[in-house]
Amino acid sequence: MRIENQHNAILENAQRLTKNISKSGLSIYDEIPIGDPDLWIPSQELELLLNEELSGLELGSLPIRTRSKVVKTKICEVLGYPVPSSFKKTKPRFLGQNFDTYTQKSNNLQIWNEEISSSRRYVLIRVSSENIITKVKVVTGDMLASLDNTGTLTQKYQARLILGNEVSELVSENNTQNLDSVMVAEAKTPYYTTNPTDYPTAGTLLSIETIFEKLKAIVGKSFPDLGSDQERNRGAELHRLVCQHLGYSNYKDDGRFPDVKHQLLEVKLQTSPTIDLGLFSPDSKDILDIPAINGRQIRHCDVRYAIFFAEIIEGMVRITHFFLTTGEDFFKRFPQFQGKVLNSKLQIPLKKDFFD
Repeated sequence: MRIENQHNAILENAQRLTKNISKSGLSIYDEIPIGDPDLWIPSQELELLLNEELSGLELGSLPIRTRSKVVKTKICEVLGYPVPSSFKKTKPRFLGQNFDTYTQKSNNLQIWNEEISSSRRYVLIRVSSENIITKVKVVTGDMLASLDNTGTLTQKYQARLILGNEVSELVSENNTQNLDSVMVAEAKTPYYTTNPTDYPTAGTLLSIETIFEKLKAIVGKSFPDLGSDQERNRGAELHRLVCQHLGYSNYKDDGRFPDVKHQLLEVKLQTSPTIDLGLFSPDSKDILDIPAINGRQIRHCDVRYAIFFAEIIEGMVRITHFFLTTGEDFFKRFPQFQGKVLNSKLQIPLKKDFFD
């Protein structure tokens, strides 16, 4: 029932936004501030809405270019935009909502002549062998990079974890000034009706000191190691512990940044000194794809990073150290070194279950 209620709430918000867009008279080329509570469609709303409206659409045996135009026309109609007489070759194509579309019949995603952008959204549309749209996924550039296992996409940002004398270290004593300005003194502890993936609000964002006090108890905890090729599942076990210690009654992960969206908290499990940061530089002032809080846009550098170092001994992962920092202060504690820049003309093999 809780999942159904959340689904309906997301869909209602998406429909509210599309009605606002329709009334605004804006075109797909008119830029909208990221996080605008009345016109910007966040990724989870965008994905749900496009799935509701595009799934089942028959494309027949249309040529690729015609098929692309038909899909983009339908997306305009779904989102409340007027259909342009011709689609400009802007980057991205849907400039106002900052996304590109890729209609996929195969499991190879091809992105030509430009680097993957960390802030851009990529709308991936699955087409069956019968030329019917079956599923839509909305991902960021960083999520795309995490899908690649060929080595074509490499980490653009990396940092080094250097252990100190303390097993628990609060690197940032305060939130960023931007985040502090929207927080209230007595935030509510998460309760049973709240999901870790809900959008943050001024009344529910815990202070960085409170998060530190709640999470430092994880040091010393252990859980079974699922194998060297199971990093994602290891991370999920830690994520579960983090949600539990923050006071959530359930664990949920939608695969989007940051991990615990409701607390603007990214969780990282380290068993080696190299911290892979993907396409997101923690101190970036780029705007995060979430609704503005009390009219203030939230930036990547406002996100709090919980970094846990662990040892793997006799089949168990044991947490030995914990660090908590804002993105703004991240590189003050963890020295940055540059990873490889992403190549253009990329071909990314999508996993068989990617659209499931």
